[in-house]
Amino acid sequence: MKLPTFSGSAVRRRRREPARFTRNSDLIGYLVLTLLVALAYRISRAGWYTSESDTGYWMGVTGGVMMLLLFLYPLRKRWRLLANMGKAKHWFVVHMALGILGPVLVLAHSTFQIGSLNAGVALYSMLIVAASGIAGRFIYLRIHSGLGGELLNYQAMRTMLGFVEGEAHSQLNFAPQAEAMLRQLETRVGQPQDPLKLHLVRLFVLPFHLSSVRRQARHEVSSAIEQAAQKGAWDDHTRRQRLKRGHKLVNEYVAAIKGVAQFSAYTRLFALWHLAHVPFVFIMVLCAVFHVIAVHAY
Repeated sequence: MKLPTFSGSAVRRRRREPARFTRNSDLIGYLVLTLLVALAYRISRAGWYTSESDTGYWMGVTGGVMMLLLFLYPLRKRWRLLANMGKAKHWFVVHMALGILGPVLVLAHSTFQIGSLNAGVALYSMLIVAASGIAGRFIYLRIHSGLGGELLNYQAMRTMLGFVEGEAHSQLNFAPQAEAMLRQLETRVGQPQDPLKLHLVRLFVLPFHLSSVRRQARHEVSSAIEQAAQKGAWDDHTRRQRLKRGHKLVNEYVAAIKGVAQFSAYTRLFALWHLAHVPFVFIMVLCAVFHVIAVHAY
């Protein structure tokens, strides 16, 4: 029986954990949005103003101007003057802040009521764009908050495990069934140009499959190491350390597979989202312009 051996680089290596930052960012963002909407609702229902009053009017104007300023972010890619002003990530933060505060102010302006058909169309088109923007942020963070490096992480794990051409054996060759399970997962990685159906499977089904494979592979590694420990008369400390290292290799490789597979899926979804978001924005602008003209004309 082949004995388990692990290279020091694989043992000491620590993965980056962008997923925790992304989840925390999502939670904070949704909490802030909920609090702002709740605050706008309480203020608008307090009876301090109406949508026709000066206060309500200027709330609407301020919110509308904020949403117009959202166009500076995409224009930055085309205007050299804007491109040289600050970093892209700072522009994105301002873009997201305007995309939240603008609609909240418009909601407060409307006092959460629809007074006319044109106001209703303008309001709902704005809410659709705002919801689309939140969805875009959700996808964007999963592409740009660390998942973009998962391909390199995955390739590094393959090299560490010996799952590359030219390697005589892998670090899991002592547990051939576990090795075969992990090698088979490589077919799940995929590419951004794959059909949408496959990407949806990678997002919503693959994590459960990977969890099952990880559990089975860990079991196979444990069984192989326990057998080797009995034959080699290892002390308890050596047995526990090699169990820990074997499980760590399995965990990190499965995590790398999940990361790169979901990165491909989110990349495709972001491209599709962009195709839908832009028309919604122009519809919102047309509805808002019509609403402003109608208000001042009548």
